[in-house]
Amino acid sequence: MKTAERYRTVIEWFTQHMPVAETELHYRDPYQLIVAVILSAQCTDKRVNMVTPALFEAYPTAEALAQSSPEEVYTFIKSVSYPNNKAKHLVGMARKVVSDFGGTIPQEVDELQKLPGVGRKTANVVASVAFNKEAMAVDTHVFRVSNRIGLTRHSKTPLETERTLVKHIPGHLLPIAHHWLILHGRYVCTARNPRCKECGLSGVCAYHEKKSKENSQRVAISPTAADTKPISD
Repeated sequence: MKTAERYRTVIEWFTQHMPVAETELHYRDPYQLIVAVILSAQCTDKRVNMVTPALFEAYPTAEALAQSSPEEVYTFIKSVSYPNNKAKHLVGMARKVVSDFGGTIPQEVDELQKLPGVGRKTANVVASVAFNKEAMAVDTHVFRVSNRIGLTRHSKTPLETERTLVKHIPGHLLPIAHHWLILHGRYVCTARNPRCKECGLSGVCAYHEKKSKENSQRVAISPTAADTKPISD
């Protein structure tokens, strides 16, 4: 299947079967979103959503968070992964937002990446989710799913994957496409034991095609009952 045809089929399927696809992180504004995304690194959204209500009550704005300390923030987020580093990043991010951006979370990916704790993936998430920018964040789910389906079969890094997806997916669909791939990877195309029988994309999936061929070959070369009968004297 040609690349353009695969992309067209995948986009059409998601458009029909997942018309609404959103982040599972709970937030009310760009400030809360960037905090939640920083906390979500190597941590589940469920866990992040458990700690952010108290955190946002204590620090409702970037200005309030900037006046805190990593030690104080740690007490609110100690149940997430890498809480010490994330506490430092959150306070550093807030102080940078206050000092360089007047307390307002910047909208552009390049500016977002200047904030402590904000890498390209986080910047793309905030830009696309909070500001509906044409950006594609590549996390482990997006990287795995896009490669398995065959959208980015030759991409070796998240950046290569991002560039390939941006090249082939219409710009206005990039924000929702990010969530299509994440949610598909989280609940269907899982890292271990992907649920191919439940997947509506198996007909165009390069991974499923490869596995089907391998299974057919194993069946073709497996010994028959007659072949395995012991030879009598």
